[in-house]
Amino acid sequence: MGRYVLGIDQSTQGTKALLFDEEGKLRCRSDLPHEQIVDERGWVEHDLEEIYANTIQTVKNLVEKAGIDKSELSVLGISNQRETAACWEKDSGRPVYHAIVWQCVRGAAICERLREQGHEQMIREHTGLPLSPYFSAAKLAWIFQNVEGAKERAKRGELACGTIDSFLVYRLTKGRNFQTDYSNASRTQLFHIGELAWDSKLLELFGIHPSCMAAVTDSNGDYGVTDFEGYLDHPIPIRAVLGDSHGALFGQGCLKRGMVKATYGTGSSIMMNVGEQPVFNDLGLASSLAWSMDGKVNYVLEGNINYTGAVITWLKDEVGLISSAGETEELAKKARESDCTYVVPAFSGLGAPYWDSKAKAVICGITRTTGKAEIVRAALDCIAYQIGDIVRVMQEASGIPIEELRVDGGPTKNEYLMQFQSNLLGIPVRIPEAEELSGIGAAYAAGLAAGIYREDIFNAMSRRSYESEGDRSKYGELYAGWQEAVRMVRTK
Repeated sequence: MGRYVLGIDQSTQGTKALLFDEEGKLRCRSDLPHEQIVDERGWVEHDLEEIYANTIQTVKNLVEKAGIDKSELSVLGISNQRETAACWEKDSGRPVYHAIVWQCVRGAAICERLREQGHEQMIREHTGLPLSPYFSAAKLAWIFQNVEGAKERAKRGELACGTIDSFLVYRLTKGRNFQTDYSNASRTQLFHIGELAWDSKLLELFGIHPSCMAAVTDSNGDYGVTDFEGYLDHPIPIRAVLGDSHGALFGQGCLKRGMVKATYGTGSSIMMNVGEQPVFNDLGLASSLAWSMDGKVNYVLEGNINYTGAVITWLKDEVGLISSAGETEELAKKARESDCTYVVPAFSGLGAPYWDSKAKAVICGITRTTGKAEIVRAALDCIAYQIGDIVRVMQEASGIPIEELRVDGGPTKNEYLMQFQSNLLGIPVRIPEAEELSGIGAAYAAGLAAGIYREDIFNAMSRRSYESEGDRSKYGELYAGWQEAVRMVRTK
């Protein structure tokens, strides 16, 4: 057996290959971006062939960059962007359409039709998810309604569909393994989280033939073997698959009931491990599966935000107020303390806990003295406010006091944002020194399954902490102003 555990994190912006040693330390990483295909309607797609080619190439680049012998790779774990929907031919593995990305709301009319037909409550009860074009079901339904011949081919058993993980496993194993894990399945809006099976009624409602769906496997199960298109002399096993947010929850060591993590990425996922029984609510949070490990499931409460790190990208690329994300911290610190500008980044509607796909973005509270620094600070603050919305609702829905927030992702490097987040919530915010928590979670799960790691591996992770400081009433007033700004843009 080789020495190294390989992680692949296939995310919204690109694909990473990650190399971990026998102690779980990240030794090397290699990244490749892929094109964001966005049309005039704001519909977002990815080229699946580009993603697969990048997956193979990042592994090759990683081995070369790390200077190791490729025979030293021992096992693979995969984390992936969730909800993004793929459909491909079973015989060739070729996509029948681009991947429809989680950000894309083209399925809104499909969801609205099901809502008008009175199916919304049943869908929520079966899946734990609010009826929304955010999830995979409406995206796949759109493909079968709009791609010529897709519906007929699906009935003949010729097509496979699912999330990015199932596409990668299928291609990496040359079509021998058509599998997904419980975490990804629970985010499709087609999976009954109580019965732990694809929901035949929902498949019928969304017009998806059951033969299109992958076998659902433990998150640390057996997903076949791969040689990365002949690159390896001997294939290695794929022993873990996790949706990226679930991977981050696992990688953060949030293995006990009541532990919470927030991933700051393009968008954000805030997750609470609620244990072995689901917690349903009508407060705008999703109930999903955390994972299934060795046949034992854990559930989560989750809130998803469309625009967090992407707000900083908007400041740079569309507004031109900054030339790099690194400038935001210093500008925020220079902003006038008395300024009350708010940015509500509803560029493609509001996610949790509001689920208002018709909401439009707004900047409000501007005065004559509001300038560049104040707008940049407001853009950073809106990230913390949105996460604050979800943490507060999460505590209410679960009845579990939240004692700390474990965080990861690029924006956690911003000291202003992290301190503001802690002050706003009134609890410690803890950041691991390790990065790439999604990939770490999948790699650790694979390493544990292969017997390379022991469970005490999570104890070795060091963290930086931000402790809440300042006047609590001040942050209560700031949050009340945020809630008023959100009310301005809501349509329901």
